[in-house]
Amino acid sequence: MTGGHIAVLVLMTAGCGVLLLSAFALLRLPAPFDRLHALTPAASLGAPLVALAAAFDTGPGRGAVKLVVIGVLLAAGGPVTGSAIARVAAQRAGVETEDSPE
Repeated sequence: MTGGHIAVLVLMTAGCGVLLLSAFALLRLPAPFDRLHALTPAASLGAPLVALAAAFDTGPGRGAVKLVVIGVLLAAGGPVTGSAIARVAAQRAGVETEDSPE
């Protein structure tokens, strides 16, 4: 087992662990705003770690670059999506109006 295999194993285990913990928290938390706290780490940390592990496993080349780009997009898009979902949920709950400042 080489150092690369160990790095892939560590990244994949960490990513899958974050995804599993987020899924478990999603099932256990009662309110929508609490569930958003469970989804954000999965989208911003778990999936990018899995993509990074796949990129390391693929090796140098275009495939690895594509996987890294996918991981970066997931890491950047996760918090934005969570924020947008929270804003809509707050508006529907009457906590925030559409005219509220950002």
